[in-house]
Amino acid sequence: MDFDTPLAEAWIRAIATAVEQQQTLLTDLDSAIGDGDHGSNLRRGFAAALTALDDLRPDGPGAVLTKTGTTLISKVGGASGPLYGKAFRAIGAALPGPADPATLAEALAAGLDAIRALGKADPGDKTIVDAWTPAVAALRTAAATGADLPEATAAAAEAAEQGARATTPLRARKGRASYLGDRSTGHQDPGATSTALLFRTLAQTTAP
Repeated sequence: MDFDTPLAEAWIRAIATAVEQQQTLLTDLDSAIGDGDHGSNLRRGFAAALTALDDLRPDGPGAVLTKTGTTLISKVGGASGPLYGKAFRAIGAALPGPADPATLAEALAAGLDAIRALGKADPGDKTIVDAWTPAVAALRTAAATGADLPEATAAAAEAAEQGARATTPLRARKGRASYLGDRSTGHQDPGATSTALLFRTLAQTTAP
C-alpha cells in the first residue's frame, strides 16, 4: 500500500472530523496557556479545506495536501494557520505521486522543517515540534526496518501522542504560552495535542 490521492483526501477528511470532535479539548488546553481559540480555529480551517477539496481534481496526493495548506493559511487565524498551512504545503510539494513509507516520512520531515523555520521552535520548547519530531523519527525508523504503511503510521501516531503528553511538565519557550513563564508548566500543549491528532488520523486512515 502506498500513500496515494484517495488516502490523502481521506486523511484530510478524518482530520476535519477529529478536530470537530476534539474542539472542546483543544480549546480547553489553549485556554489554560494561550488564547483559547486553537480548537475553533482548526475546526474552521479544516472545514474550509473540505470545501476546497470538493472543487479540486487533484493529480496526486501532493495536490490535496498543498490545497489544504493554502486554505489553512488563508482561513485560520492565530499561529496555527500559518504553521499547519506551511507544513501541509511542504508535505504536498514533496509528494507529487504515491508514496511508500520512506517517502512519506521524508515528506512529513519537510513539513516539520517548515514549522521550525516559521516558528523558530526546537524540541523541548513546548510546541507542535515536540509531537511532530518524534513522529517523523518513528516513521523513518519503521520504514527503514521494512514496515508497511499501516505499521509505520501507527508507530508515528504513538510517538506523536507520547510527545504531546511529554509537554505537560515543560516550561513554554515559544508562543503565547511563553509569556506565562513557570505558570505554563503542568499543562499539555494544545499544538502538540492537535499534531498528535493529525498523526493518529493518518494511522487510522491507512489502517487495513
